[in-house]
Parts: sequence; C-alpha cells; structure tokens
Amino acid sequence: MVEDHQLFRLGISTALKSQPEKYNVVGEASNAAEFFQIIETTDADIVLLDIHLPDQSGIEIARKLIQLRPAMKILVLSAENDAETISKLIETGINGFISKNATMKELFIAIDYIEEGAEYFGKDISKIIRDIKVAKKDGKDQFTERENEIIALCSEGLTAKEIADRMYINVATVNTHKNNIFKKLGINNSVELVIYAMKNGIIKL
Repeated sequence: MVEDHQLFRLGISTALKSQPEKYNVVGEASNAAEFFQIIETTDADIVLLDIHLPDQSGIEIARKLIQLRPAMKILVLSAENDAETISKLIETGINGFISKNATMKELFIAIDYIEEGAEYFGKDISKIIRDIKVAKKDGKDQFTERENEIIALCSEGLTAKEIADRMYINVATVNTHKNNIFKKLGINNSVELVIYAMKNGIIKL
C-alpha cells in the first residue's frame, strides 16, 4: 500500500489485517521511493496506490510499476475523481479505481474483483457494459444473440476467460465480441467506457 497520510494508511491496513484468511499486507510505504525499495524484495498481488504523493504522482508510479512488474495489479484509492485524471490512470493500465469516500465493504469488493482478473471502477467493468447498454437502448436491439449472451455473462461479473470457458470459445473471440459491443455503444475502449459511465451517472466515483 502506498499512501502518505498515516492515519488513512493505518485504517486500511487494520481493516485488511482483520481478515487474515483473505488478505495479507506485505508492505506499506508513504512515498514512491519507499515503495520501490519494498518491491525489490517483496512480492505482492495487488498494490493499493494513492495519486498524490510527496515525491512522485500515482500516475508516474503506475507507469513505472507496469514496466517493472506487469503481473502486479494496481487499485488506485484517491480523493481525485475528475474524468481527466481517471482517464490518464486507465490509459496507464491500472486495474481499478475507487474513491477514498468508499466504504470498507466496497474496498474489499474491488480487491476481490481485481484478484479474480476483472477491472473495477465503482462497478465491475463488465457490469458497466450492461448498464450502458440498458441506458442507451432505443427500442430496438442492435446486438446479435451471441453479443447479448456475452453481455448477460458480463453482468454476472465473469472475466473474459470465464466467459470463454462457459461458451466454449477462446478468449480472443470473447474480446472481439466485446470490441463489437463497444462500437455499437459508440465507445472505442475501456477509458471511454468508464468516462461515459461517469458523465451519465452510471457510476459514481
């Protein structure tokens, strides 16, 4: 966990340590320098990352971490929730973002989703696809039977691999269908998906 506010860091750490059967806090840092020292000798599955730190921004840390440890997943916790900041973070390749105003329950949900291979931005990104489809529906269904099946499975929170296994197709085919769904929604990628959902009240960060 990378967070420069000691009381906030203590609160998150204490909450995670209260469920030792699920979570193991392997290190805490108050700045980028401390964090990169820790990961030289310590492995972690997920990093909880603040945006505003005294020596580097969370965006810079995320970019560097993705190069150094591409398998390590990143969940950003921040008081910042403007579309421009979040779009920059998503473009770096983070796995999720929640507000510091979120409840501990939502933090645990976000960690669990990301650990299972999903993305979480106030909602699982697959559920955002479903909710945007519902919001943009204009009386006729523009999706094929297979695309509707994938949207239904997305709404269950399944990852692309789980959907592929359920439908007896490969992950590349699932992603092709998802890209077609994006295009029919008038959206090109995950960044646009999350920004659209924020601007239209589908998610609140």
